[in-house]
Amino acid sequence: MNPTTRTAQLALDTILQRPVTGIPGWLLHIMEHEYIERIAGVQPDDYRRRPEETYLTMQRALGTCLLDQYIWDNPLNIGGRGYENSEPGATTGATEIVVDGTVINSAEAVVEHMERFVFPRLRSAAEDFDEEARVREIIENEAAIQERLGPTMLKSGHGFVGFPCFAYSTYGYVNYFSAYALYPEVIEKHFSLQADLAFLNNRAAARAYAEADLPPLYRMDHDMADSRGMLVRIETLDKLWFPHFARCLEPLLKVNIRLIWHCDGNLMDMVPRLLQVGMKGFQGFQYEDGMDYEKICKMTAKDGEDLIIIAGVSVTRTLPMGTPADVKKEMQWLVENGPRTGLFLGASSSIVPGVPWENLQTVWEGLKYYQTHGRGSN
Repeated sequence: MNPTTRTAQLALDTILQRPVTGIPGWLLHIMEHEYIERIAGVQPDDYRRRPEETYLTMQRALGTCLLDQYIWDNPLNIGGRGYENSEPGATTGATEIVVDGTVINSAEAVVEHMERFVFPRLRSAAEDFDEEARVREIIENEAAIQERLGPTMLKSGHGFVGFPCFAYSTYGYVNYFSAYALYPEVIEKHFSLQADLAFLNNRAAARAYAEADLPPLYRMDHDMADSRGMLVRIETLDKLWFPHFARCLEPLLKVNIRLIWHCDGNLMDMVPRLLQVGMKGFQGFQYEDGMDYEKICKMTAKDGEDLIIIAGVSVTRTLPMGTPADVKKEMQWLVENGPRTGLFLGASSSIVPGVPWENLQTVWEGLKYYQTHGRGSN
Protein backbone atom coordinates (compact mmCIF):
# COMPACT_ATOMS: atom_id res chain seq x y z
CA MET A 1 0.00 0.00 0.00
CA ASN A 2 2.41 2.62 -1.30
CA PRO A 3 0.55 4.99 -3.65
CA THR A 4 2.71 6.65 -6.27
CA THR A 5 0.23 9.26 -7.51
CA ARG A 6 -1.50 12.22 -5.92
CA THR A 7 -4.99 10.85 -6.53
CA ALA A 8 -4.34 7.43 -5.00
CA GLN A 9 -2.54 9.03 -2.06
CA LEU A 10 -5.49 11.37 -1.53
CA ALA A 11 -7.79 8.33 -1.38
CA LEU A 12 -5.57 6.53 1.14
CA ASP A 13 -5.14 9.61 3.33
CA THR A 14 -8.91 10.06 3.37
CA ILE A 15 -9.47 6.41 4.34
CA LEU A 16 -6.99 6.90 7.18
CA GLN A 17 -8.79 10.16 8.04
CA ARG A 18 -5.71 12.29 7.82
CA PRO A 19 -6.08 16.02 7.15
CA VAL A 20 -6.32 16.57 3.40
CA THR A 21 -6.83 19.56 1.12
CA GLY A 22 -8.87 17.97 -1.62
CA ILE A 23 -11.88 15.66 -1.58
CA PRO A 24 -11.26 12.42 -3.49
CA GLY A 25 -13.70 11.12 -6.07
CA TRP A 26 -15.28 7.69 -5.81
CA LEU A 27 -16.08 5.84 -9.02
CA LEU A 28 -18.97 7.03 -11.17
CA HIS A 29 -20.53 3.83 -12.47
CA ILE A 30 -22.12 5.14 -15.66
CA MET A 31 -24.32 2.69 -17.56
CA GLU A 32 -25.10 4.59 -20.76
CA HIS A 33 -22.61 3.52 -23.44
CA GLU A 34 -22.67 6.87 -25.25
CA TYR A 35 -21.61 8.67 -22.09
CA ILE A 36 -18.89 6.13 -21.26
CA GLU A 37 -17.42 6.67 -24.72
CA ARG A 38 -17.86 10.43 -24.62
CA ILE A 39 -16.00 10.80 -21.34
CA ALA A 40 -13.32 8.32 -22.44
CA GLY A 41 -12.83 10.27 -25.66
CA VAL A 42 -13.23 7.25 -27.93
CA GLN A 43 -15.33 6.36 -30.95
CA PRO A 44 -19.00 5.25 -30.86
CA ASP A 45 -19.40 1.54 -30.05
CA ASP A 46 -15.86 1.32 -28.64
CA TYR A 47 -17.29 0.28 -25.28
CA ARG A 48 -18.80 -2.89 -26.79
CA ARG A 49 -15.65 -3.59 -28.77
CA ARG A 50 -13.20 -2.95 -25.90
CA PRO A 51 -15.31 -2.74 -22.75
CA GLU A 52 -12.72 -3.03 -19.98
CA GLU A 53 -10.22 -0.70 -21.64
CA THR A 54 -12.91 1.89 -22.41
CA TYR A 55 -14.42 1.71 -18.93
CA LEU A 56 -11.02 2.27 -17.30
CA THR A 57 -10.23 5.13 -19.68
CA MET A 58 -13.49 6.74 -18.56
CA GLN A 59 -12.61 6.35 -14.88
CA ARG A 60 -9.19 7.90 -15.42
CA ALA A 61 -10.74 10.81 -17.33
CA LEU A 62 -13.19 11.36 -14.46
CA GLY A 63 -10.25 11.58 -12.06
CA THR A 64 -11.48 8.64 -9.98
CA CYS A 65 -9.36 8.24 -6.86
CA LEU A 66 -11.06 5.26 -5.21
CA LEU A 67 -12.70 2.23 -6.79
CA ASP A 68 -14.08 -0.71 -4.82
CA GLN A 69 -16.56 -2.70 -6.94
CA TYR A 70 -14.92 -3.59 -10.26
CA ILE A 71 -17.86 -4.16 -12.62
CA TRP A 72 -16.53 -2.86 -15.93
CA ASP A 73 -18.72 -5.33 -17.87
CA ASN A 74 -21.97 -4.50 -16.06
CA PRO A 75 -23.14 -1.86 -18.60
CA LEU A 76 -22.97 -4.51 -21.35
CA ASN A 77 -26.20 -5.92 -19.91
CA ILE A 78 -28.16 -2.71 -20.32
CA GLY A 79 -29.77 -0.97 -23.26
CA GLY A 80 -31.13 2.50 -23.82
CA ARG A 81 -34.26 1.69 -21.82
CA GLY A 82 -32.72 -0.43 -19.07
CA TYR A 83 -32.22 -4.16 -18.66
CA GLU A 84 -34.00 -5.02 -21.87
CA ASN A 85 -32.87 -8.64 -22.25
CA SER A 86 -32.72 -9.82 -18.65
CA GLU A 87 -34.38 -13.08 -17.70
CA PRO A 88 -37.18 -13.01 -15.08
CA GLY A 89 -35.95 -14.07 -11.65
CA ALA A 90 -37.36 -14.74 -8.20
CA THR A 91 -37.71 -11.00 -7.53
CA THR A 92 -38.07 -9.83 -11.14
CA GLY A 93 -41.23 -11.37 -12.48
CA ALA A 94 -40.66 -15.12 -12.65
CA THR A 95 -43.98 -16.98 -12.91
CA GLU A 96 -42.58 -20.02 -11.09
CA ILE A 97 -39.63 -20.34 -8.72
CA VAL A 98 -37.90 -23.72 -8.69
CA VAL A 99 -34.74 -24.31 -6.66
CA ASP A 100 -33.02 -27.70 -6.57
CA GLY A 101 -36.15 -29.25 -7.99
CA THR A 102 -38.30 -27.76 -5.23
CA VAL A 103 -41.15 -25.51 -6.26
CA ILE A 104 -41.02 -22.47 -3.98
CA ASN A 105 -44.59 -21.28 -3.58
CA SER A 106 -45.03 -20.90 0.19
CA ALA A 107 -43.27 -20.29 3.48
CA GLU A 108 -43.27 -24.03 4.07
CA ALA A 109 -41.49 -24.64 0.78
CA VAL A 110 -38.79 -22.16 1.82
CA VAL A 111 -38.30 -23.99 5.12
CA GLU A 112 -38.21 -27.37 3.44
CA HIS A 113 -35.58 -26.25 0.94
CA MET A 114 -33.42 -24.63 3.60
CA GLU A 115 -33.46 -27.69 5.82
CA ARG A 116 -32.91 -30.21 3.00
CA PHE A 117 -30.36 -28.32 0.91
CA VAL A 118 -29.09 -25.02 2.27
CA PHE A 119 -28.22 -25.97 5.84
CA PRO A 120 -26.20 -29.06 4.88
CA ARG A 121 -24.32 -27.07 2.24
CA LEU A 122 -23.40 -24.34 4.71
CA ARG A 123 -22.21 -26.89 7.29
CA SER A 124 -20.17 -28.71 4.67
CA ALA A 125 -18.62 -25.47 3.39
CA ALA A 126 -17.58 -24.53 6.93
CA GLU A 127 -16.09 -27.97 7.59
CA ASP A 128 -14.12 -27.91 4.33
CA PHE A 129 -13.05 -24.26 4.51
CA ASP A 130 -9.41 -23.77 3.50
CA GLU A 131 -8.16 -20.60 5.16
CA GLU A 132 -4.77 -20.57 3.47
CA ALA A 133 -6.31 -20.90 0.02
CA ARG A 134 -8.83 -18.15 0.75
CA VAL A 135 -6.10 -15.77 1.93
CA ARG A 136 -4.16 -16.33 -1.29
CA GLU A 137 -7.30 -15.96 -3.41
CA ILE A 138 -8.20 -12.58 -1.87
CA ILE A 139 -4.67 -11.21 -2.15
CA GLU A 140 -4.22 -12.37 -5.73
CA ASN A 141 -7.58 -11.02 -6.86
CA GLU A 142 -7.09 -7.61 -5.23
CA ALA A 143 -3.56 -7.35 -6.65
CA ALA A 144 -4.75 -8.27 -10.14
CA ILE A 145 -7.48 -5.62 -10.12
CA GLN A 146 -5.12 -2.98 -8.74
CA GLU A 147 -2.71 -3.81 -11.56
CA ARG A 148 -5.45 -3.31 -14.14
CA LEU A 149 -6.56 -0.02 -12.56
CA GLY A 150 -3.07 1.42 -12.70
CA PRO A 151 -1.46 3.84 -10.25
CA THR A 152 -4.00 6.70 -10.33
CA MET A 153 -6.81 4.77 -8.59
CA LEU A 154 -6.75 2.97 -5.26
CA LYS A 155 -8.59 -0.37 -5.08
CA SER A 156 -10.49 -0.87 -1.82
CA GLY A 157 -12.44 -3.89 -0.67
CA HIS A 158 -15.75 -5.18 -1.98
CA GLY A 159 -17.18 -8.65 -2.55
CA PHE A 160 -14.98 -10.84 -0.33
CA VAL A 161 -16.28 -10.28 3.22
CA GLY A 162 -19.11 -12.54 4.33
CA PHE A 163 -22.13 -11.93 6.57
CA PRO A 164 -25.69 -13.29 6.92
CA CYS A 165 -28.08 -12.12 4.21
CA PHE A 166 -31.79 -12.31 3.47
CA ALA A 167 -32.58 -14.98 0.88
CA TYR A 168 -35.31 -13.16 -1.04
CA SER A 169 -33.31 -13.32 -4.28
CA THR A 170 -33.53 -17.12 -4.11
CA TYR A 171 -37.10 -17.58 -2.93
CA GLY A 172 -38.88 -14.35 -3.87
CA TYR A 173 -40.08 -11.64 -1.51
CA VAL A 174 -43.47 -13.08 -0.55
CA ASN A 175 -42.24 -16.62 0.06
CA TYR A 176 -39.13 -15.60 1.97
CA PHE A 177 -40.66 -12.95 4.20
CA SER A 178 -43.65 -15.19 4.92
CA ALA A 179 -41.16 -17.76 6.21
CA TYR A 180 -39.37 -15.00 8.14
CA ALA A 181 -42.62 -14.13 9.92
CA LEU A 182 -43.93 -17.67 10.48
CA TYR A 183 -40.73 -19.62 11.14
CA PRO A 184 -38.26 -17.24 12.84
CA GLU A 185 -36.31 -20.11 14.40
CA VAL A 186 -35.53 -21.50 10.93
CA ILE A 187 -34.54 -18.07 9.62
CA GLU A 188 -32.25 -17.52 12.61
CA LYS A 189 -30.66 -20.91 11.97
CA HIS A 190 -29.98 -19.77 8.41
CA PHE A 191 -28.37 -16.56 9.70
CA SER A 192 -26.34 -18.55 12.25
CA LEU A 193 -24.97 -21.02 9.71
CA GLN A 194 -24.17 -18.20 7.27
CA ALA A 195 -22.30 -16.44 10.08
CA ASP A 196 -20.33 -19.58 10.98
CA LEU A 197 -18.98 -19.75 7.44
CA ALA A 198 -18.57 -15.97 7.22
CA PHE A 199 -16.46 -15.93 10.39
CA LEU A 200 -13.97 -18.32 8.79
CA ASN A 201 -13.94 -16.31 5.57
CA ASN A 202 -13.49 -13.03 7.44
CA ARG A 203 -10.62 -14.41 9.48
CA ALA A 204 -8.93 -15.16 6.16
CA ALA A 205 -9.84 -11.69 4.88
CA ALA A 206 -8.28 -10.08 7.97
CA ARG A 207 -5.08 -11.99 7.29
CA ALA A 208 -5.14 -10.90 3.64
CA TYR A 209 -5.41 -7.26 4.69
CA ALA A 210 -2.43 -7.63 7.01
CA GLU A 211 -0.22 -9.77 4.80
CA ALA A 212 -0.74 -7.76 1.61
CA ASP A 213 -1.07 -4.35 3.31
CA LEU A 214 -4.38 -3.72 1.52
CA PRO A 215 -6.10 -0.33 1.90
CA PRO A 216 -8.07 -0.77 5.16
CA LEU A 217 -11.54 0.03 3.78
CA TYR A 218 -14.32 -2.38 2.88
CA ARG A 219 -17.84 -1.59 1.59
CA MET A 220 -20.57 -4.01 2.65
CA ASP A 221 -23.59 -4.29 0.41
CA HIS A 222 -27.00 -5.89 1.03
CA ASP A 223 -30.42 -4.30 0.50
CA MET A 224 -32.45 -4.51 3.72
CA ALA A 225 -34.81 -1.57 3.26
CA ASP A 226 -37.01 0.08 0.66
CA SER A 227 -38.32 3.63 0.33
CA ARG A 228 -40.77 3.07 3.20
CA GLY A 229 -38.30 1.69 5.71
CA MET A 230 -36.91 -1.66 6.81
CA LEU A 231 -38.07 -4.79 4.99
CA VAL A 232 -38.72 -6.38 8.40
CA ARG A 233 -39.34 -4.97 11.86
CA ILE A 234 -36.08 -3.76 13.34
CA GLU A 235 -36.86 -5.54 16.62
CA THR A 236 -36.74 -8.89 14.83
CA LEU A 237 -33.32 -8.06 13.41
CA ASP A 238 -32.13 -7.26 16.94
CA LYS A 239 -33.01 -10.82 17.93
CA LEU A 240 -32.44 -12.88 14.80
CA TRP A 241 -29.76 -11.12 12.75
CA PHE A 242 -27.58 -8.59 14.56
CA PRO A 243 -25.94 -11.05 17.01
CA HIS A 244 -24.78 -13.27 14.16
CA PHE A 245 -23.82 -10.28 12.02
CA ALA A 246 -21.67 -8.89 14.82
CA ARG A 247 -19.84 -12.12 15.67
CA CYS A 248 -18.85 -12.92 12.09
CA LEU A 249 -17.20 -9.49 11.69
CA GLU A 250 -15.01 -9.79 14.79
CA PRO A 251 -11.82 -10.81 12.93
CA LEU A 252 -11.96 -7.68 10.76
CA LEU A 253 -12.93 -5.32 13.56
CA LYS A 254 -10.05 -6.56 15.70
CA VAL A 255 -7.54 -5.40 13.09
CA ASN A 256 -9.32 -2.07 12.51
CA ILE A 257 -10.53 -2.60 8.95
CA ARG A 258 -12.88 0.29 8.27
CA LEU A 259 -16.20 -1.30 7.34
CA ILE A 260 -18.81 0.91 5.69
CA TRP A 261 -22.39 0.06 4.72
CA HIS A 262 -24.10 0.69 1.38
CA CYS A 263 -27.48 2.34 1.94
CA ASP A 264 -30.47 1.60 -0.29
CA GLY A 265 -33.89 2.84 0.79
CA ASN A 266 -34.63 4.25 4.24
CA LEU A 267 -32.63 2.35 6.83
CA MET A 268 -32.33 5.08 9.44
CA ASP A 269 -33.45 2.55 12.07
CA MET A 270 -30.38 0.44 11.28
CA VAL A 271 -27.83 3.25 11.38
CA PRO A 272 -27.20 3.43 15.15
CA ARG A 273 -27.20 -0.36 15.40
CA LEU A 274 -24.66 -0.69 12.60
CA LEU A 275 -22.44 1.85 14.33
CA GLN A 276 -22.73 -0.05 17.60
CA VAL A 277 -21.56 -3.22 15.87
CA GLY A 278 -18.50 -1.37 14.57
CA MET A 279 -19.33 0.11 11.17
CA LYS A 280 -17.18 3.14 10.41
CA GLY A 281 -19.37 4.85 7.83
CA PHE A 282 -21.87 4.72 4.99
CA GLN A 283 -22.27 5.07 1.23
CA GLY A 284 -25.20 5.61 -1.13
CA PHE A 285 -27.95 7.71 0.47
CA GLN A 286 -31.50 7.97 -0.86
CA TYR A 287 -32.17 11.36 0.68
CA GLU A 288 -35.68 11.55 -0.75
CA ASP A 289 -36.63 8.36 1.10
CA GLY A 290 -35.74 9.73 4.51
CA MET A 291 -32.02 9.08 4.87
CA ASP A 292 -30.94 12.08 6.96
CA TYR A 293 -27.50 12.83 5.54
CA GLU A 294 -26.84 15.80 7.80
CA LYS A 295 -27.77 13.85 10.94
CA ILE A 296 -25.70 10.82 9.94
CA CYS A 297 -22.62 12.92 9.18
CA LYS A 298 -22.78 14.37 12.69
CA MET A 299 -22.67 10.89 14.21
CA THR A 300 -19.44 9.22 15.23
CA ALA A 301 -18.14 5.68 15.08
CA LYS A 302 -18.06 3.47 18.14
CA ASP A 303 -14.51 4.66 18.88
CA GLY A 304 -15.59 8.31 18.73
CA GLU A 305 -14.00 9.09 15.35
CA ASP A 306 -15.73 10.85 12.48
CA LEU A 307 -17.46 8.58 10.00
CA ILE A 308 -16.16 7.72 6.56
CA ILE A 309 -18.82 8.90 4.13
CA ILE A 310 -18.99 8.25 0.40
CA ALA A 311 -21.48 10.96 -0.51
CA GLY A 312 -23.17 11.01 -3.87
CA VAL A 313 -25.48 13.12 -5.97
CA SER A 314 -28.86 11.38 -6.04
CA VAL A 315 -29.25 9.05 -9.03
CA THR A 316 -32.99 8.66 -8.41
CA ARG A 317 -33.91 12.33 -8.15
CA THR A 318 -31.35 15.06 -8.84
CA LEU A 319 -29.38 13.54 -11.71
CA PRO A 320 -32.31 12.29 -13.82
CA MET A 321 -34.84 15.02 -12.99
CA GLY A 322 -32.91 18.07 -11.84
CA THR A 323 -30.99 20.80 -13.60
CA PRO A 324 -27.24 21.47 -13.64
CA ALA A 325 -27.89 24.12 -10.99
CA ASP A 326 -29.60 21.48 -8.83
CA VAL A 327 -26.65 19.13 -9.25
CA LYS A 328 -24.18 21.84 -8.29
CA LYS A 329 -26.27 22.82 -5.26
CA GLU A 330 -26.51 19.22 -4.06
CA MET A 331 -22.75 18.72 -4.37
CA GLN A 332 -22.18 21.86 -2.31
CA TRP A 333 -24.63 20.58 0.30
CA LEU A 334 -22.88 17.20 0.46
CA VAL A 335 -19.51 18.86 1.00
CA GLU A 336 -20.71 21.45 3.51
CA ASN A 337 -22.44 18.87 5.67
CA GLY A 338 -20.00 15.99 5.27
CA PRO A 339 -17.62 14.82 8.01
CA ARG A 340 -14.46 16.78 8.71
CA THR A 341 -12.31 13.84 7.61
CA GLY A 342 -13.14 10.74 5.59
CA LEU A 343 -15.32 12.30 2.86
CA PHE A 344 -15.48 10.99 -0.70
CA LEU A 345 -17.68 12.31 -3.51
CA GLY A 346 -19.46 10.52 -6.34
CA ALA A 347 -23.00 9.47 -7.22
CA SER A 348 -25.35 7.72 -4.82
CA SER A 349 -25.44 4.55 -6.97
CA SER A 350 -25.20 3.48 -10.62
CA ILE A 351 -26.08 6.17 -13.15
CA VAL A 352 -28.60 4.56 -15.51
CA PRO A 353 -29.61 5.71 -19.01
CA GLY A 354 -31.81 8.78 -19.17
CA VAL A 355 -29.68 11.26 -17.21
CA PRO A 356 -29.20 14.52 -19.15
CA TRP A 357 -25.62 14.95 -20.34
CA GLU A 358 -25.45 18.43 -18.82
CA ASN A 359 -26.17 17.02 -15.37
CA LEU A 360 -23.51 14.34 -15.68
CA GLN A 361 -21.05 16.92 -16.96
CA THR A 362 -21.77 19.07 -13.90
CA VAL A 363 -20.93 16.14 -11.59
CA TRP A 364 -17.70 15.58 -13.53
CA GLU A 365 -16.74 19.22 -13.22
CA GLY A 366 -17.65 19.21 -9.53
CA LEU A 367 -15.50 16.18 -8.80
CA LYS A 368 -12.51 17.84 -10.46
CA TYR A 369 -13.13 21.08 -8.58
CA TYR A 370 -13.47 19.56 -5.11
CA GLN A 371 -10.54 17.24 -5.66
CA THR A 372 -8.35 20.30 -6.12
CA HIS A 373 -10.00 22.90 -3.90
CA GLY A 374 -11.55 20.84 -1.15
CA ARG A 375 -14.12 22.71 0.88
CA GLY A 376 -13.34 26.06 -0.75
CA SER A 377 -16.46 27.84 -2.06
CA ASN A 378 -17.44 27.06 -5.65
